[in-house]
Amino acid sequence: MKILLDECVTKKLKAWLSEFEVYTVIELGWGGIKNGKLLTLCAENDFDVLLTIDKNLVYQQNLSKYKIRIAVLNTVTSKIEELIQFMPSFKAQVSQIEPYSVYVIEK
Repeated sequence: MKILLDECVTKKLKAWLSEFEVYTVIELGWGGIKNGKLLTLCAENDFDVLLTIDKNLVYQQNLSKYKIRIAVLNTVTSKIEELIQFMPSFKAQVSQIEPYSVYVIEK
């Protein structure tokens, strides 16, 4: 499974996702790109999942036109100590998330 970590998610989280093919927005040179264009790039580059903490993404885009799964970690901070607490739930649920959909991951 190919996962893109959104710009708001620390690259340190990659270490907790070693069983997946994981890239960061910054690594790909996509820093600062707005969500609509970012979702298009995800689809064009065969990403399966966009992992984010941006809860507003759901309301800002027409997600039905992007064949990607969006997983939103329901966290209040972007600190790695907080994000790793979501990894067991994310890993258990990620394969069940359907394309064209958003799933909010709880701890």
